[in-house]
Amino acid sequence: MRSHDTEVRQQAIVRLRAGAKNADVARALNVPLGTVSYWRHRDRAQRGECPGRHQPQCPRCDGCALDPAAYSYLLALYLGDGHIIQCSAHRVPSLMITCDDNWPGLMDDCEAAMRTVFPDNSVCRVSRTGCHNVKVYSKHLWCMFPQHGPGKKHERRIELEPWQRRIVDAHPWEFIRGLVHSDGCRITNWTVRTVGGERKRYEYPRYFFTNKSADIRGLYAAALDRVGVEWRVTRRGSEPYHVSVAQRASVALMDQHIGPKH
Repeated sequence: MRSHDTEVRQQAIVRLRAGAKNADVARALNVPLGTVSYWRHRDRAQRGECPGRHQPQCPRCDGCALDPAAYSYLLALYLGDGHIIQCSAHRVPSLMITCDDNWPGLMDDCEAAMRTVFPDNSVCRVSRTGCHNVKVYSKHLWCMFPQHGPGKKHERRIELEPWQRRIVDAHPWEFIRGLVHSDGCRITNWTVRTVGGERKRYEYPRYFFTNKSADIRGLYAAALDRVGVEWRVTRRGSEPYHVSVAQRASVALMDQHIGPKH
């Protein structure tokens, strides 16, 4: 058999190029299936065909299409609850967004945005106590999220690149929704007032966004300004901490585009 390796291999290649399956060629020529698979691989490589998986493209490096609305939402999730890690077990870095199990709809939206922005890359969910980490692996995460850096986000400068600013300005509601889904909430406040000698309870909804980073709070406030939502800063002790939306018209506008987490 070994003295006919070259001839047998040529017969196998002819059959494979004609469309025969690896298993059929292996049986017909009495050659191990793994050997036939290797011959096919080598033949395709020598002819310039890609023998492996399609190489993912990057909107920044390769100029491929990018869904700006999905990116605006995913960028906000990253700024709130995401981080990029380079694990020693993987050569490819991953973007990880932590999603509370109480909001399965939010988790679905996060995964959908990842798959839209990175259509050629692997996306998965990793279960943790009370939450899931939604992850995407890509060599181009540094290109798409240049805000990545050492240390905590609130301890370093967070600024958008001009191309990111154009996307956020064009899709402010997606950006606002991502920030509310990560570090925000819609709650119902209440108060008691005396009217006509009778104490009455009044309830009213409001939105809170909480983040230690003044830069990220500033990005959120700027997006609210762009869509006409009134807001104010409230404090935790002496430090500004929350961005609050409580005016009735502004809450109604937020309800129209954002709504409670689900």
